[in-house]
Amino acid sequence: QVQLVESGGGLVQPGGSLRVSCAASGFTFSSYYMSWVRQAPGKGLEWVSAINTGGGSTYYADSVKGRFTISRDNAKNTLYLQMNSLKPEDTALYYCARDPTGVAGLYDYWGQGTQVTVSS
Repeated sequence: QVQLVESGGGLVQPGGSLRVSCAASGFTFSSYYMSWVRQAPGKGLEWVSAINTGGGSTYYADSVKGRFTISRDNAKNTLYLQMNSLKPEDTALYYCARDPTGVAGLYDYWGQGTQVTVSS
């Protein structure tokens, strides 16, 4: 069955860096666009970033552009999000999600999320 398992979250000071990962299994990872979506406390879901099947095209929300980098390793069936210059407003539960439509945001599978907290 399809599984997405995030890891790597934690507590980091403002200005710091963190890399979160998403291990995929149960499907042909290299055939799907993947995204990161986050949910801050008391707020709705916010799309963060997406990447195409080969990793050559990436997309970012304006709120993270220039600070976050999405990447994937199809040989390891793993998706990454490198987060630099973190701000308190980046505090959220970060989910990876599979999008069978490309970048339309119609996700069919989600992970359980990994918590990122930015605080001094």
